[in-house]
Amino acid sequence: MSVTIPDCIFCKIVTKEIPANLIYEDDQVIALKDIHPRAKVHLLLIPRIHVPSLAQLETKHEGLMSHMMLLLPNLAHRQDLHRGFRIIINTGKGGGQEIDHLHMHLLGGPQLPGF
Repeated sequence: MSVTIPDCIFCKIVTKEIPANLIYEDDQVIALKDIHPRAKVHLLLIPRIHVPSLAQLETKHEGLMSHMMLLLPNLAHRQDLHRGFRIIINTGKGGGQEIDHLHMHLLGGPQLPGF
């Protein structure tokens, strides 16, 4: 599972070309604190393989996506987000995606604004 893109900042973090303070990693994903947090707790969950966005997922990524979704509550629990949390996947420029590498935002802390 080592498909990366040389000019992708998240791929460079995954391959440790760029240092990051990882709070979790396994053979499929890494998790780190967002450097521009939008909530008291703002984590990024990033797959090790390069998939540009949710729109480019294929059936071969089912296991990866299941792994990510099942991992999120565990990461939230580790951050003491017992009252709840929010998961966001921005997709495409029009959807607010700033980095063309699939990732999930986990947000929590004091009451988040309604959606």
